[in-house]
Amino acid sequence: MNESAKYLKIVEWSDEDQCFIGQCPGVIGPCCHGDDEQRVYSQLCEIVEEWLDLWKQEGKPLPPATSGKGFAEKLAELA
Repeated sequence: MNESAKYLKIVEWSDEDQCFIGQCPGVIGPCCHGDDEQRVYSQLCEIVEEWLDLWKQEGKPLPPATSGKGFAEKLAELA
């Protein structure tokens, strides 16, 4: 398992922008967009890996993990 698997990644459609937008709460806000949902998710995963690698290289602590903490279920309840 790679380090980025510990973080919830969200790709959602934006009516305002007319495209999919990807973000990883706790790591990076909206950071990639496009017409293909799977491609945006793939880009998001790469971006998160790059951010985590940079933090490690700089000796900074990684943010707390967000996956496995019921965030997805909580978001589903709000919907």
